[in-house]
Amino acid sequence: MSESPNYPQSSASTGPAPAPARPGTVEGAFWAFIVAPVIGLIGGLLIFGNRDQITTTMRDANRQRGGNLTDAQIDQTVNVTIITAMVIAVIIAGLYLLFAFKLRAGRNWARIVLTVLAALQLLSVLIGQSTIGGYLAVLAAVVGVVLSFTGPSNAYFAAAKVQR
Repeated sequence: MSESPNYPQSSASTGPAPAPARPGTVEGAFWAFIVAPVIGLIGGLLIFGNRDQITTTMRDANRQRGGNLTDAQIDQTVNVTIITAMVIAVIIAGLYLLFAFKLRAGRNWARIVLTVLAALQLLSVLIGQSTIGGYLAVLAAVVGVVLSFTGPSNAYFAAAKVQR
């Protein structure tokens, strides 16, 4: 009978390294980036409630410019504009959510993309007219950016990169 050789036991595990612990700052950033598009979608839905006001404003502007459009054309323009705006808002919200989940998983590129989106959103609010919902959505996005670049968050993203 032959005995199996006695190899020294290593204390290191041969499996994959454990995932780094997600700090509260990343979790907070994740939820801030979830809140921002939700507020934006709610604001978009409220536009449907303002449809009559938008139509009236467009009719008044049309009359002031000589009245080239019929009421049916104005109604159609308002409908197409609102539907287009909602489709764009849903697509942007979906991307925001995708990037937020990637951020939560430790993907640094998602943190950068969300920062760029938040900057564009802030610029949009500063340049154009906005509602209280628009300001709240930007505030949530800015909070998310700040939280995602704190010390614990930076350490988390660095550790997640090393793990991959």
